[in-house]
This record gives sequence, structure tokens and C-alpha cells, in this order.
Amino acid sequence: MSIMPPKVTIRSHFTLALLALVYIFSFIDRNVIAIVIEPIKQEFGASDTLMGLLTGLAFAVLYGVLGIPLGRMVDRGADRRKMISICCGLWSLATMACGMATSFWQLLVARMTVAVGEAGGMAPSVSMVADLYPKNRRSMAMSIFMLGPQLGILIAMVLGGYIAQTYGWRTTFLVFGIPGLFIAATLWLFTRDPGRGVFDSEEERRQAQTARDIKFGPQIKTIFRVRAFVLLCLGVALTGVVGYGFGIWAPTFLLRSYEMPLAQAGFMFGIASGLFAVLGTLFCGWLCDRLIVRDTRWQIALPMLGILISLPMGIAFLLWPTSSTFAVGRFDVPVAMLFCAGFAFFQSWWPSLTFAAVSHLLTSSQRAMGAAFVNLFMTLVGAGLGPFLSGTLSDVYTRTMGPDGLRWALVTVLCLLLVTTLLYALAIGPYRHRLEALDANIA
Repeated sequence: MSIMPPKVTIRSHFTLALLALVYIFSFIDRNVIAIVIEPIKQEFGASDTLMGLLTGLAFAVLYGVLGIPLGRMVDRGADRRKMISICCGLWSLATMACGMATSFWQLLVARMTVAVGEAGGMAPSVSMVADLYPKNRRSMAMSIFMLGPQLGILIAMVLGGYIAQTYGWRTTFLVFGIPGLFIAATLWLFTRDPGRGVFDSEEERRQAQTARDIKFGPQIKTIFRVRAFVLLCLGVALTGVVGYGFGIWAPTFLLRSYEMPLAQAGFMFGIASGLFAVLGTLFCGWLCDRLIVRDTRWQIALPMLGILISLPMGIAFLLWPTSSTFAVGRFDVPVAMLFCAGFAFFQSWWPSLTFAAVSHLLTSSQRAMGAAFVNLFMTLVGAGLGPFLSGTLSDVYTRTMGPDGLRWALVTVLCLLLVTTLLYALAIGPYRHRLEALDANIA
């Protein structure tokens, strides 16, 4: 007897909104350190390379690696709501601990604990969002969920910069850690797990049940036999290097090249990067849901175009003359911030559309693992190497270029987007073939 799929209700929207809020605070807690790099560096006497380690590898290794077994637990039936709630509470406490550190190494341990908590947030959330809505509404739903990075950066930069300048960098961590505890409690008490594969076809549920019984090693092999998935993982890894490297170091670039106060740099970068990324995320989700009705290949082609267009925008932001400004009221705003806004708008297309694509490529008993592996590539390679590579290149270039070392380090990292564009282009054909195979029940 066939199981009728449930309707999308107000509970679905409430759960999605709460999951998005959890993800927003996860990005606030992991990225607020970007606006306080300079005061932390000065207090502890650290180099750009060490700060790159603190903001990148120290977080990414644990976050990416632990996400895999936690994703496996989710696919085998663990309560996603409880896992997200517990992990949200843990990383919120660890964020507060960052503000209490009295040495660089204490801060490093606290930062690593943030990573342990956040490892159990992303994969189960993506899995839950995929089960809250049917396929033809999933790109928009995933885009709303993926507002986390954009709104997180916006809040972390704007409010974090003000708090750090007014009350000190330690207070910033304390202020941002507290709300997560209340959000975790709300998720635990007022939502429920929607069930797995509730909007899937009978054949997809049959395949999901078969996949659920496969052991860990063979399941990984099954997932990585999907060629489009592998290409997307590689593309996400390189785009993550660029995104995390740029996002962590851009506020410091404004401090050094434009000699902005901390609060002003955070406000300008937060508005330009965060606000326009929010608009880009909502726009691409809306557009993709309409385009894939005509041709499913737009699920991959659209983020590819966004990545390609963002490259010249990012380079223009970094290389535009610092003396070129325009007036907004009583304030002089660098023209380069317009290109920063454009970079954020188009760069925001790839995360939500890529995770939505993964939810289409895999069955309901593979989605959490698939999302965890995408997250592994994005964080272990992207978040791990992005800030570290940018910081190391900055130290190297500064020896010969002086204050412009960071500028050219970021330009160098941005050029990796050319390779990413190629990887997404190569994934378009295999993605369509995989969907056709699933529809034909021969996958």
C-alpha cells in the first residue's frame, strides 16, 4: 500500500525557520573571529600564519572529519532534531569559552571545541530540510536554510565589529554565544523530526531502505560512484578555499589598506557582503526552482555562472584604487565596496544550489552522509586551507610588497575560481544522467 506524502504545513515552515536560525548562529560563532583578528594578534603576538591556523585548520579538521560519522548516524535513524539541539548548545558554550581564553593556545582549544559542536549541525539539518519539502520546492527551501552564512557574516561583521571596538574582543564571543543556548532549547521542545524520505517515490524509498542496511565502507563507495557528486565535492573544496580565505581576511584587508576603524570595517564589509549575499541566495533559489522545470541541468549551471561572474568582481574589489570613493550622507564609501557587494551576490549562488543538487542525486538514507562529505570538502579543504593559505601568502608577499602583501595574496587565491568553474561545467552532464537513471529506477 502506497504511503501518501504529507502536506507542507506551518510546522514545516517553522521548523525550516528554526533550522535556518541555528545555521545563522553557527556561522556567527565560527566567523566572528574574522573581525577580531587584529586585536587577538596584537594581544597574543601571533603572526598571520598562526592566525590563519586558528581561523582555518584548527576549526576545519575536527568539523569536517567528525561530520562523517555523525552523518552516518543520521542516515541510520538517529533523531536529527535532538542531535542538532545538543550540538548547538555545545558550540554556543565553546564560543563563550573563546572570550575567556587567557592565551593563544587556550583560544585554540576553545575554537576546536566550537568545531566539535558544529560538526553535528550541518548534515542533519540538510537531511531534515530535504524531508520538509517536495523536490520542486527544495531549492528555495535550501536557499532559505543557506541564508545562514550570509546573515551570519552580516551580523558577525556589523554587530561584532561594534562590540569589539566598544567593549573588547572577549565580550564579542560572550554576547554571540548566549543566544545559541536558547535556540537549542526551542528546537528541542517545539519541533519534531518530519521522517525520512516522506516526499520520495516508492522506488526511492525502496532504494533508501536498501542503502540504509549497507555497511559504512560500502556505503561510502556507493556514494562516490556518483560521478556528478565527486565533481561537485571537488568544486566545493576549491570554492571553499576562496570563500573562507576571502571572508576571513577581507575585513583585515580593509583595516590595513583603507586604515578603517574596526567598527567601520565590520559595518561596511558586513553590509556589502552579508546583505547582498542574502539577496543573491534568495534570488538564485527562486530562479532555480523555475529553470529546472524546463531543464534539470540548471541546478548545476546556475551556480557555475555565479562562480564565474563573481571572479572579476572580487578582483576589482581588491585592486580598485583606495582613493576612489563616493559619498553616502556624511560618510565616504570606497567604490571598491560596490564590487564586494557584487562578489557576495554571485558567490552566494553555489552553496544552496549545490546542497539541493546533492539531495537530488542521493536517496534519503544517503543524504546526510552526502551532505557531510560535501561539508568535509568545503571545510577541511576550504575552511582549513583558505584562511591558512591566504595568511601564509600574505606573510610571503609582505616581505617584498610591504602593505600590499595581503591584497595580492587574496587575488592569488581568487584565481582558483577558474578551476571551480571547469569542475561544475564537467558535472552538468553526469548530473542529468544520474537523475534520468533514478527516474528510470535503474540507479
